[in-house]
Amino acid sequence: MKRMLFIEPKSPGYHIFSRFPLPRLGIFILATIMRRHGWDVEVVLEETRGISDGSLAAADLVCISTITPTAMNAYRIGDRARRMGKTVLLGGPHATFLAEEALGHADFVIRGEGEQSITAFADAWSGAGDFSAVRGLSYWKGEKIIHNPQGGHIQDLDSLPIIDYRLLRDVLTVVSGYRIIPVQTSRGCPFDCSFCSVTGMFGKKYRFRSHNHVMEELRRYSEPNDFVFFYDDNFTANRARAKELLRRMIGEGLTFPWSTQVRVDVARDEDLLRLMKRAGCHTLFIGFESVNPASLKEMKKGQTVEEITGAIGAIKRHGIHIHGMFVFGFDQDTPETVASTVAFARRMQLSSLQFLLLTPLPGSVLFRDLEAQGRITTRDWSQYDTHHVVFRPKGFTPYQLQMAQVEGHDSVYSLPQIARKLVRGNMIGTALGVYARNLNRSWRRLNADYLRQMKDSA
Repeated sequence: MKRMLFIEPKSPGYHIFSRFPLPRLGIFILATIMRRHGWDVEVVLEETRGISDGSLAAADLVCISTITPTAMNAYRIGDRARRMGKTVLLGGPHATFLAEEALGHADFVIRGEGEQSITAFADAWSGAGDFSAVRGLSYWKGEKIIHNPQGGHIQDLDSLPIIDYRLLRDVLTVVSGYRIIPVQTSRGCPFDCSFCSVTGMFGKKYRFRSHNHVMEELRRYSEPNDFVFFYDDNFTANRARAKELLRRMIGEGLTFPWSTQVRVDVARDEDLLRLMKRAGCHTLFIGFESVNPASLKEMKKGQTVEEITGAIGAIKRHGIHIHGMFVFGFDQDTPETVASTVAFARRMQLSSLQFLLLTPLPGSVLFRDLEAQGRITTRDWSQYDTHHVVFRPKGFTPYQLQMAQVEGHDSVYSLPQIARKLVRGNMIGTALGVYARNLNRSWRRLNADYLRQMKDSA
């Protein structure tokens, strides 16, 4: 039996989720497909354990999935495997958008949704087919790179297998005694925010799994210590669909705690919020991005400051926690607008929040625009983690923008802010505040040389 090794490279640096690594689902779906296709498979998350020479030596094919901040590690692993004489296949968003760069460290690249191509590629590699027939495949043919036509997006998400739990169980993150289980019920997003690469990878049209398919998966995760994280980019994109799924969860007693990502428009529907709470919703992750109207317009977010404020109030009234995310560095941002955003975040008393630095990810409109303007300052992809400045902003020096994030975190996670949450009985917010405060201090210590160099060059 041929053996395929799937690898998720480790994220670089130090960030708010460093202690809570959540596995991306792509390689687990692919591994499940290949196991059904008759291959022996192994999945390794470098975040949780190292990649041994034994695992590499035993593999016939080494498949590495990468997003932009993990690209440097992916390339390092690919080079290592090729030195051992292994065939290396790269996939994921970064390899999709920069296939020729990726082929400097791999023999093959699958662009786009790999589930449609992985078995055809494996058969061709085994000698039973033709590489030219594999959709979305990029590969070396002598000294020339060939890019096969891209396949379309998978329309029937029920055709994808439910992840083989045996592949997943040893890599689940445990937080406060809960196993964090990733589940995805949809793909795609029509909003096309300028800084986001989701639409480039998954398209602008929402595609949904059926309720029956999702429920079949959720029934596997009903232990008292299970905590589901729905990976959808917008879980409530179709409110009627979301409500029906929530009713079915409630009807079957599958009301374990869960979290997901939504937009502020979720708060327009009080009935939806009530159902979410009844079904076990613990925390909503929301990209508020900014309270500067000009910046919201620039990023094409499609929301207003009034909607942001109203959404926070409505969600908190239903007893649901909020993890808010804000982004600094748009052309319409200034030190004054960033200070206003930080003050707003403090005033709202969210359970937790992040201030992120605008990052031009390959595949986004932002990347294309900044590259055309010559404003991207580094292609060290390990710094594309939303915690390092990688372009020349307009309203700040790079150092000023970097410190706006660091000092913003200092402000919202100050001891008085943490004490205020404690007095109000918000124990989760208090615990997260202590964690985030220590994390921010550790980041500053580990990046002291980086910050010093930025300041000296300002």
